[in-house]
Amino acid sequence: MTFRTHMDAALHEAKSAAIRDEVPVGAVVVSPSGEVIAVAGNRTRELNDPTAHAEILAIRAACAALGQERLTGHDLYVTLEPCPMCASAISNARIARLYYGAADPKSGGVAQGPRIFAQPQCHHAPEVYDGLSAQASEDLLKAFFAAKRQA
Repeated sequence: MTFRTHMDAALHEAKSAAIRDEVPVGAVVVSPSGEVIAVAGNRTRELNDPTAHAEILAIRAACAALGQERLTGHDLYVTLEPCPMCASAISNARIARLYYGAADPKSGGVAQGPRIFAQPQCHHAPEVYDGLSAQASEDLLKAFFAAKRQA
């Protein structure tokens, strides 16, 4: 089976989030057969919900679409390194593989900070692949926050 990235779809969701004045992060859940099950971008401001990160929304939508509480064997593509909350949700959902773009030195929970998947309390750790479309993800975030500072 040939690897196919879904980072373009995640970047599209991140750009849509920026248009909604949300931090531009996008996520895509993909089935073991390669079918896109759910896509989402951040909606914390829109929903007045601090848990409405792209990863959480995509996981919720995928679970609802499949009628199950776990996503065993599924992949998650996200434009930014997941925070500790999202990393815990990824573990609890039993995501098989996590692909992300930009590293997040301030708020990351996978390769930075608490490194959720390396903790003994973590019951499931996905395979992690970082740096996919990292520059595009970083550029989108930097442009968003630069515009905020100038406003």
